[in-house]
Amino acid sequence: MGNFDVDTFINSYSPTVALAFSGGGYRAMLSGAGAVKAMDIRTPNTTGLGQVGGLLQSATYMAGLSGGSWLLGSVILNNFTTISALQSTTRVWDLRHNILAPEGILHIVDTTQYYNDINDEVLSKALSRQFLNWTDGGPGVTWSSIALTDQYNNAEIPFPIVVADGRYSGEFIISGNTTVYEFNPHEFGSFDPTLYAFTPARYIGTNMTNGVPYQNNTCVRGFDNAGFIMGTSSSLFNQLIMNLDSSGLTGILKDFVKSVLTRLSKSDDDIADYTPNPFFGVHPDINPTAKNPDLTLVDGGEDLQNIPLQPLIQPIRNVDVIFAFDNSADTLNRDGSTSNWPNGTALVATYQRAMDSKIANGTLFPHVPDTNTFVNLGLNLHPTFFGCNGSNITAGHPGAAVPPLLVYIPNSPWSYTSNTSTMDMAYSDAQRDSMILNGFNIATQGNGTFTGNWPGCIGCAIIHREQERKGVAPSEQCKQCFTTYCWNGTIKTGNPPEFKPTLFLDKSGAGVNNAGKNIAIITAGVVGLLVVM
Repeated sequence: MGNFDVDTFINSYSPTVALAFSGGGYRAMLSGAGAVKAMDIRTPNTTGLGQVGGLLQSATYMAGLSGGSWLLGSVILNNFTTISALQSTTRVWDLRHNILAPEGILHIVDTTQYYNDINDEVLSKALSRQFLNWTDGGPGVTWSSIALTDQYNNAEIPFPIVVADGRYSGEFIISGNTTVYEFNPHEFGSFDPTLYAFTPARYIGTNMTNGVPYQNNTCVRGFDNAGFIMGTSSSLFNQLIMNLDSSGLTGILKDFVKSVLTRLSKSDDDIADYTPNPFFGVHPDINPTAKNPDLTLVDGGEDLQNIPLQPLIQPIRNVDVIFAFDNSADTLNRDGSTSNWPNGTALVATYQRAMDSKIANGTLFPHVPDTNTFVNLGLNLHPTFFGCNGSNITAGHPGAAVPPLLVYIPNSPWSYTSNTSTMDMAYSDAQRDSMILNGFNIATQGNGTFTGNWPGCIGCAIIHREQERKGVAPSEQCKQCFTTYCWNGTIKTGNPPEFKPTLFLDKSGAGVNNAGKNIAIITAGVVGLLVVM
C-alpha cells in the first residue's frame, strides 16, 4: 500500500479479519479451496505483484457452511494442511465416485444396503472419508480436539466456525427466523435471542438440565465427531429430493434413491439429532427447545443465509472486515432451471434478518440491494464492498456497534465455467483442479490481470474501520479503491436478463474480450469496475 505506514498502524492496532465460505456442495468446497490456496502464503508465488498470499495467515476467524464447512474441515482437521497437499494425496479429495452411489451402478446390492442404513450419521461418515486424512475417516477425531493442537494454541490457524440451522420436527422449509447455531473448538450454541447460550463443545453429548449434568456430574465426550459436525452443516436431503434430476443418477437407481430420500425427509431422518438436548431447561422464557429432550439441526443454508455471516457480525467479536466468498446457486434460466451462479440472495437474507429487531438482537449489517440489482449492476460478477460508510449503518441506532466492512467475492468464470450443480456429487481430478484454479483466479482477480490494485484495495478494506474510528482520512490509493469497489446505493430493480457470463481469461491466462462483455451491464452508478477493467 502506497503512502501508508504499516508498522505504525500495526503497532497501535491489530485488525480482526474474517473469512466466510458459503455452502454449495463440492462447487463451494472447490471454488473456496482456490481462494484459500491464493491467500495461503505457503503456496509458491503468492506474495508477488497482484497476489494475495498471507491473507489466510492474517485471518482471526474462518467460517464455513455446508460445502464451505467441508473446505474448513479439510484444511483445519488435517493439521492445517495446504490445498496443494490435498490435491496431491490419494487419501482425501478423491471425488471421482458419486457419494450417492458409493459402490457404483454395477454394485446395486451394496448400494441398496448403503441406502437402507443411510441417515445424517452415515452420510457424515462418508464425508469424513473424503475429507479427513485419518484411518477410516477419523471416527475418533472431534471438533473440540482442534483446541488441543499446537497450531491452535500458538495462534497459527484461524478460529474455525461451522454454522447450522435449528429445525423443528415436521418442518420442511426453514424460517428466516430460525435459530442459527455455531460450532467452534470450545463451544456450541447461538447468539440469537431465541437461545443466547453456549455449552462446551466437548460435552454436548451429556444429559444436562439448565447446563448441569443430570447423573452424578457425569459428562459424555466424543459426540462432537468432526464428520458429524460437517455433516450437520450440510444435511442436503431436502435439496437432494428437489434436485435429484441433476444428481447424475439414472434409471432404477435414481428411482430407488428418490424413494429412500423421501422416506428420510418424511420420517425426520434427514436432520442431525443432538439428543440429549444440551440446552434442555436453558432460558425457558426465550428458548423454544428448552422443554424438548432433543435438538435437531440441518444445513446452515436452508434459511437462505448461505454465507456464514451471523457468527462474524456479532459485536463481541469486533471483526473489522469479512471476506465473504459466495458460491451459491441462485440464478435461474428462462425455463426456470438453475444456472448456479450467485445473485446476492445470501446477503439479502442476512440483511433482512438484521432489520428484524426481534431476531437481530441489536446486531447490525451493511445495507445491500435486492437480488435483481445484484445482477443488473453486475455486483455478482466482481468483488463489491458493502458498508463503506459505517456511520450510515448506525444512523438511527445510537450506541450500536458498527458492523464489519463486507468484501463480497462471488463465484465467476475466470478460467473455468464453475457453475456446477450443487447436486454434482462426482468430479474427475481434472475438473476438481480446474475448479480450484478458477477459485484462485477469483481471489486474485486473474493474478492481477485486470485489476493490478486489487491487493492494495484488500489492505484498504482491512484498515478502513479502524481509520473511521480514529477519524483518519483514507489515502488517495484507498479513496480510489473505495470509488472502484464500494456499492454507492444505486439500485436497478427490474427483472434482469438471463445471466450467462462467459470466461474472463483464455487458456494462457490472458484477458479476453468476454470480460468486457460480462461487465458491459455495469452502469455508472455501481462501483466503477468498468474503469478498472
